[in-house]
Amino acid sequence: MANPHPRFFREEYGARVARTRAAMEEAGIEMLIASDPSNMVWLTGYGGWSFYAHQCVLLGGDGDPVWFGRGMDGQGAKRTVFMADHDIEGYPDHYVQSTERHPMDFLAGVIEARGWAGGTIGVEMDNYWYTAAAHEALVNHLPNAIFKNANALVNWQRVVKSPTKIDYMTVVARIVEAMHARVFEVIEPGMPMNEMASKILDGGPYHGGA
Repeated sequence: MANPHPRFFREEYGARVARTRAAMEEAGIEMLIASDPSNMVWLTGYGGWSFYAHQCVLLGGDGDPVWFGRGMDGQGAKRTVFMADHDIEGYPDHYVQSTERHPMDFLAGVIEARGWAGGTIGVEMDNYWYTAAAHEALVNHLPNAIFKNANALVNWQRVVKSPTKIDYMTVVARIVEAMHARVFEVIEPGMPMNEMASKILDGGPYHGGA
């Protein structure tokens, strides 16, 4: 079932997906593989610290995005993304750091099963999270696909913030201001960091960042 408490309303994610699809169409891309964790969270809400293993978000011409990653991390995806469970694809652990197989071997099967194996696929070629081995595996397993560099395609859609995002950023700014005020209230020369942290969270007037 879909996460009942996503970071944003579905309409916000829908607008982000629509903007990305418009950029994909302009670039001649039929399916996008977004590997950058910041782009993944922007498109789906997934913000797990699981980028030590290969993961990505797939975005085709219709339907919701598809999250792809390590099987055990799929449990985190179910609790953070706005999509339903059938759009969460996890690979088994014997693909993790294997010298015999690569997670992108498994991803190629997912792409083929969803009907994207013969189109133009956009990949973030100059992104830290998309490796040479990942690209080689996809090219080898998807011989009928055309691969096109989509580096920063999603990033450019993120530049202009939506009214909802600006509201969130405003709330966060107030929380940070309250935290800094509490720091200046309790800090003293030579104070150990752990003691300062304890005083910040000790139930003083700024406790909880209200």
